[in-house]
Amino acid sequence: MMDDSQKHRILMVSDFFYPNFGGVENHIYYLSQCLLKLGHKVVVATHAYGNRSGVRYMTGGLKVYYIPWSPFVMQNTLPTFYGLLPIIRTILIRERITVVHGHQAFSTFCHEALMHARTMGYKVVFTDHSLYGFADVGSIHMNKVLQFTLADVSQAICVSHTSKENTVLRSGLPPEKVFVVPNAVDTAIFKPAVDRPSGSEIVIVVISRLVYRKGVDLLVEVIPEVCRLHPNVRFIIGGDGPKRVRLEEMREKHSLQDRVEMLGAVQHVQVRSVLISGHIFLNSSLTEAFCIAILEAASCGLLTVSTRVGGVPEVLPDEMIVLAEPDPGDMVHAIQKAISMLPKIDPQAMHNRVSLLFKWSFWWMHLVGKLVPFLFVISVDERTLQLA
Repeated sequence: MMDDSQKHRILMVSDFFYPNFGGVENHIYYLSQCLLKLGHKVVVATHAYGNRSGVRYMTGGLKVYYIPWSPFVMQNTLPTFYGLLPIIRTILIRERITVVHGHQAFSTFCHEALMHARTMGYKVVFTDHSLYGFADVGSIHMNKVLQFTLADVSQAICVSHTSKENTVLRSGLPPEKVFVVPNAVDTAIFKPAVDRPSGSEIVIVVISRLVYRKGVDLLVEVIPEVCRLHPNVRFIIGGDGPKRVRLEEMREKHSLQDRVEMLGAVQHVQVRSVLISGHIFLNSSLTEAFCIAILEAASCGLLTVSTRVGGVPEVLPDEMIVLAEPDPGDMVHAIQKAISMLPKIDPQAMHNRVSLLFKWSFWWMHLVGKLVPFLFVISVDERTLQLA
């Protein structure tokens, strides 16, 4: 049992948290739960989601501040530089925070909170969940903002080794200040169906945000070709976004209404029920730091076909995933290979393998056990912190 001098009061800050669904949201939640189990105090600050505003409590006593700030694009709040300062300062003082932990490079809440926390003398940690380029205007701008925010950061964390290399290059941080803490999955929730879908029909499942970065334009070319080559293949697509109209146009153009099912937005509690209705999980991302969806699908016993981008090759062993270049022809070939492998796939054996490798109750606690000592080191000189 830790004494009071070893316990920390940690503020997690990001624009992305429940009830929104995604890898960042899961990462923050599971990391917070493990820190709570170790005896630390954890508080989350994010913007309001609809009528979810004010203070809410989640499992394990996790306290969440839904600050009444409205998002203006892709769940991001409008940058104000100093508009967030009074609220963040109040939370820091009220909760007696010792370490501020920001998540995601394109979260304005994260950047502003880290800046204000350093202004007040707190030690801060940053976790990057995505990969970014270096050539386009948006990436150049984002990288400059990242360099500004992380100029005085205490430590940084990435979810894969590929992500670490990307963050070091973009931010200019020394590599020794950047740690790798991969994602994990709750295998008690994501487990295979008792009875695997029977019959000759093969169901390929896609669950993602329907945006350019997730490779929707690839899907538009891949799906008709796979349906032409394999009359017994059917697609289930879960998710919503600006690119949904492209998929619907493709479905109409090729008369695939009975073979391509569009579910729209899928709540996190419904993800397993969608996954276990299929045989193959398809990920067409053009860039990906880790991809928690692949882990969830593998835990449900699905064979995965994915683009070979970013940190994806680090996620699963070769026998559980078929990788392809982000090219329509290569993707079709990979799907055909996966279909031929299906008779040899044992969903329960795959689930057991994922449980061994990525079960969050063990994996997160193990990684957090390595993370906490460095939190102690960076915050030990803050015990006498004087707030302005």
